[in-house]
Amino acid sequence: MQNGQSRVVFLSVPESLRGRLAALVNEDGQEEHEYGEHAEHEHGECGCGHSHEHGGHEHEDESEDGEFSGAFAIDPSIPIPVELPPGDTTLDFDKLSWEMIVAGMLRVIAEGEAGSGDTDYYRRFVLSVKPNIMAEFTETAILHARNGNFALAREILTVLLGLFPNTPELLLNLALVLEERAAALERAGREEEAETENERAHEIYRKITGLDPPFPNGLFNAGFFYLRRQGFSKAKECFSAYLPVADNPSKKEKARAIIREISSRSLDDEIFREAYDFIRMGEEQKGLERILDFLERHPAVWNGWFMLGWALRRLGRWEDGAVSFRKAAELGGGNSDTRNELAICLMELGDYASARKELELALQEEPENTKIISNLGVLALKRGESDEAAGFFRTVLEIEPDDPIAKSYLNG
Repeated sequence: MQNGQSRVVFLSVPESLRGRLAALVNEDGQEEHEYGEHAEHEHGECGCGHSHEHGGHEHEDESEDGEFSGAFAIDPSIPIPVELPPGDTTLDFDKLSWEMIVAGMLRVIAEGEAGSGDTDYYRRFVLSVKPNIMAEFTETAILHARNGNFALAREILTVLLGLFPNTPELLLNLALVLEERAAALERAGREEEAETENERAHEIYRKITGLDPPFPNGLFNAGFFYLRRQGFSKAKECFSAYLPVADNPSKKEKARAIIREISSRSLDDEIFREAYDFIRMGEEQKGLERILDFLERHPAVWNGWFMLGWALRRLGRWEDGAVSFRKAAELGGGNSDTRNELAICLMELGDYASARKELELALQEEPENTKIISNLGVLALKRGESDEAAGFFRTVLEIEPDDPIAKSYLNG
């Protein structure tokens, strides 16, 4: 039987195939595999200037990959899934390899019903012959994420979660990959796709924050996720939950500092969150009303002025937006996001020199932010400098090959 969608065929296990499986196990068991501690997954900074961190996962096994444990035996009544090589439509038994069998089982585990008899059997099968799969696949996923192949990194981590359901470190790695993908999409101006990835990350963080016993690194990183999403009340909740279980003194002090900052600036005010949500969902006028209410009570909070500028800019009120972004920078919010937003307003007002200055300052802070580089390209076009504009857009495509704005300008 063949599953056309996942390119997996299921084989019965006659006596002859059981012998072939045993031979594959013996061949694989003669190989030596060494896995060092997997690299730390480094996450970029969020909009609040704090970096994400996660705890490494150490996985130790007494047996090597490719060896059956004494407690596991092949059940001839359960078919063996085999993933076909790319381009093949039927299975060539001469090409049958251990990797194809394990890949087929992992595919079924990832797509199957948790707790079903066959899925549990395949899980025990894989863990018996590849006990080091956690360390091996985790490192592979992290490397793919660092290289920008977020889809494959996510697929690998999803497979691992099929083998090790609700493992805290795997959940956190998956959330971080989704966040990085969202950040890349945001830099490319693909806001809707970024929002989808952020929502997926949010669902993972909901699982992480609900773990019992609590997972300290998960709570700590969840706090930064909600900070970046302007969810200051939820961020404060995560950092507060982290404090009693904190396992790192410097992280504990950082969490305390963030809680104090949120409280002192009243960023956990529900009106602030409502303003952000309304603007994000395209209801700028409602968001504008909420943030003006917030600023009446907290006029010295730069985040409120940034939010006001964001709403005004989206409403096309360029001059008022520029005033608001300048006020945010004056109060301490002169980061790359503020300068980029201010530059957009200045471009629309025809103040190209000031817009260029703001974008260059923003680029100094984030040299690979494709949104900023793309806006430099747009500015060059407005000034009639097409060659310079093309150079900026080519730079964007070097960082984000699928960036739609850069492609449209270069192809147009």
